[in-house]
Amino acid sequence: MSVEEAARMATGRRIGPVDTIWLNMDRPENLMVIESVMLLEQTPDWDAVRDVIQTRLVDPYPVFRERPLPPAHVWDLPQWEPDPDFHLDRHIRRHTLRAPGDDATLQRYIDRHLHRPLDRRRPLWEAHFVAGYLGGAAVFFRMHHSLADGIALTRVLLSMTDAAPSGRRRRPPPLPLPGTAGGLPAVARSLVPGSPLDVARLAVRTAQVAKSLLLTRNPPSAVGGQPELRKRVVWSHTYPLDDLKVVGRLSGATLNDVLMSAVAGALHRYQVASGERPVDLTTMVPVNVRPLDRELPRELGNRFALVFFTFPSALAAPLERLAETKRRMDWLKHSPESLMTFGLIMAIGRTVADLERYVVDFFANKAIGVTTNVAGPADVRYLAGTKVTGVLGWVPGSGHHTVGVCIFTYAGSVRVGFRVDAARVRNPQRLLTAFEAELGDLVSLAGASSHADAKPRRRPRRVARARREKARAH
Repeated sequence: MSVEEAARMATGRRIGPVDTIWLNMDRPENLMVIESVMLLEQTPDWDAVRDVIQTRLVDPYPVFRERPLPPAHVWDLPQWEPDPDFHLDRHIRRHTLRAPGDDATLQRYIDRHLHRPLDRRRPLWEAHFVAGYLGGAAVFFRMHHSLADGIALTRVLLSMTDAAPSGRRRRPPPLPLPGTAGGLPAVARSLVPGSPLDVARLAVRTAQVAKSLLLTRNPPSAVGGQPELRKRVVWSHTYPLDDLKVVGRLSGATLNDVLMSAVAGALHRYQVASGERPVDLTTMVPVNVRPLDRELPRELGNRFALVFFTFPSALAAPLERLAETKRRMDWLKHSPESLMTFGLIMAIGRTVADLERYVVDFFANKAIGVTTNVAGPADVRYLAGTKVTGVLGWVPGSGHHTVGVCIFTYAGSVRVGFRVDAARVRNPQRLLTAFEAELGDLVSLAGASSHADAKPRRRPRRVARARREKARAH
């Protein structure tokens, strides 16, 4: 090791084993980059947005000023070292969309960047200031997975926003994301055995999960295959949460069940439209293991587990899909799978890079991609005084992943986005249209059911009133 390398190592800090996994997992066909977009009602003062990024992102979290330094030896871990030539403007891109500046125009702009690796000579992130979007603007972020997990980065990005247009410029604590799954601690508490029968049940479930993790296969499908370089994103319009909650109440399902069922329906319809026999398809779902009511550590980093969820996308009837989605979700909620995968991720992070890739691929190739469901702020937020109208974010895939799904609730509505491999899913708009049709059918069925259930309650009152009127007439 040279004197210069030794000096650089002395000024850096070690990258944790789990963060190192994602640092080493970049591949041309699947980069380990988390992409997020914040949609704005008007064009903000970009200098004010830049100031917010400086004071709420770069200043409080050192990793946004640091670059990765390779290890000196194969058995060492890499390090974060301060970028000696850091300048914020090197991480900001400015662009104005051409007319008509609609969703498709913004999506095409984002698509052009999804396959581009981040420069490892600099801190691993960038922000795009995009004007001309639907009379307003958007901010598109790209951040490497080695910096932090998706939930942590979402909290950081939302902490750049305020509850009112005239928000204070000082840094607020990261938003706790109310409603987001509590993750490992909650799961762990639900698995504490209280009796010999509970112990036996937990042992059986653990054996079932182990078998599933080892033997689950990703069947050939209309969305499967070897991914290539190009990726594409599409997203839906917003849906009022109240409409979807009606669907859940009438079926005994949660809002998450309804949305996951709609994704299953979209995959079913897409397979049928592609001339394929529909099959069940599996996705990976991140589970947060960090307490959401505490401030994030300055070092950020990754703290999450993964569970496999198999969409009932082979089933043809929407209500049957919803019932089966609920059943499978209920099983996962009382499964030790997240505990097991969290331990596995921690163990993988302490091995060498080649073994990390092999193990990550072994499990990743059992799924078509990653699905995230984030419960964002319940009230409207403002970025540098400008109203935020929507938020979306996709975590990267690995191995043979070709379909990523983002479900993001915000200010009383939900928006769903797909991030797909352009070679394997050539028509992502068809997949989005299938999702919107499925969700529309579920809402319509719930409305019809609600109307039908109301009739028996009204009929006795009408009959009783008619009888009273008849008696008075006599």
